[in-house]
Amino acid sequence: MLYNFIEHIIQIDVDFFLFLNQYHNHFFDVIMTFVSGKYSWIPLYLFILYLILRKFKFKKGLILFFGILFLIALSDQTSVFLFKFTFLRYRPCFNPAISNSVHVVNIPGGKYGFISSHASNVFALALFTTLILKNNYYSIFIFFWASLVAYSRIYLGVHYPLDILSGALWGMFLAYLFFVLHKKYLVKME
Repeated sequence: MLYNFIEHIIQIDVDFFLFLNQYHNHFFDVIMTFVSGKYSWIPLYLFILYLILRKFKFKKGLILFFGILFLIALSDQTSVFLFKFTFLRYRPCFNPAISNSVHVVNIPGGKYGFISSHASNVFALALFTTLILKNNYYSIFIFFWASLVAYSRIYLGVHYPLDILSGALWGMFLAYLFFVLHKKYLVKME
């Protein structure tokens, strides 16, 4: 019975992916490739660094910045080694049952997609920086940005919606854990 339920959820996920992935054109192929790019958002990362250094003393700001780098590295690596290599769920573009129906813009490096490292990383960054910066405008912007990056992975044909949702939840879990550690240890350093 549990197996049937899981299979049903997976089928809904596949159907929803195919529905979302079918809407594409050359213009958005270029846009979503940019949105999903590793280096596209360097100006945003520098702006976040500026906000952190402006709000906190230089030493604490740098500690937070390097903490964020560690958080993203942890998010990235655990999404691969704890999830992708455990569940071995093919990305949509590698799933032989649907690969002919998938609009793929760029072939990804790995075969497995559960959970999305992109979603995990951007939502970890979004939640942690929201919690430390405490600015409503920033919070709205950064979560919109994280959602756009996460959606781009569906658009590009490399992740199912549950890959994205699970990655986002994992990233936010790690970010909250880091925030609790920050409050317990780093704030006491002031």
